[in-house]
Amino acid sequence: MEASLVRTFQPHRLEIMDESEKHRGHVGYREGGETHFRVEITADAFASMSRVEQHRAVHDALGKDLLGRIHALELKISA
Repeated sequence: MEASLVRTFQPHRLEIMDESEKHRGHVGYREGGETHFRVEITADAFASMSRVEQHRAVHDALGKDLLGRIHALELKISA
């Protein structure tokens, strides 16, 4: 996840948090984690994009394979 986001956006700030344990017992949780993530990213590449375009760009960078393996992805995006 980190490598894809860095390669695509060259962020000034990137923080990826696996928050799976907070969702233990909830839908989508799997033992071992890596089901619920929060990503905070700041990059110049987002400056000219709408909020929807920013989210789509992050989803494209991560790819369908990765997105298909996780249950939840919270994004905080800024330029």
